[in-house]
Amino acid sequence: MSLRLESERRQVVESCLSLSRSGLVVGTAGNVSIRVDDLVVISPSGVDYEAMTPGDVGIHDLDGRPVDAVLQPSSELALHLAVYRETSHTAVVHTHGPASTALSTVVDEVPASHYYSALFGGAVRVAPYATFGTAQLADNVTAALRDRTAALMGNHGAVLVGAALPKVLSMVAYLEYVCDVQLRAMASGAPVRVLSEEEIAEVGRRLAGYGQESTST
Repeated sequence: MSLRLESERRQVVESCLSLSRSGLVVGTAGNVSIRVDDLVVISPSGVDYEAMTPGDVGIHDLDGRPVDAVLQPSSELALHLAVYRETSHTAVVHTHGPASTALSTVVDEVPASHYYSALFGGAVRVAPYATFGTAQLADNVTAALRDRTAALMGNHGAVLVGAALPKVLSMVAYLEYVCDVQLRAMASGAPVRVLSEEEIAEVGRRLAGYGQESTST
């Protein structure tokens, strides 16, 4: 008997494994979700990613009530629900990458010191710290995400959002790179040059059409 939303549940498992194997989460930290209409498919709390199965991944409604879930959802369910209620995004990835987490402890914003910042809409804001799993954290992060597709969570980690989980997952490494570059530049002690908003907007336009056009034969 097939699982409800089995494909999405499998995507969540595969994404959690990818984050773990890339060193972008520690242990069972971090979480992943997909919105499908008025349902949210989200990784469970405290389950070893290497042992996780699609059946472990639960489905909840937009009020957080379980629809098809045998385990407790991620402790950050409130954050995921807040993103889905307030935006049109349909995928959320929360990481604990070393560079992004370290930077979240020392800055209030990651400036556009590298043009990859354009991938996220500009300088990446850092949401003020709040205890994990709380409504305050959800409010802080959704505010930091306004007009952006990524934000850092103060003294905690990072969150990325978008229209499809594979795309959001592919952006995680770029965010970690931007944060690592900023950390290294700050460590040099020299002033860090920052790109203008106009340049970031231009880069954003160019990146939107970057790559090979598909051709038919």
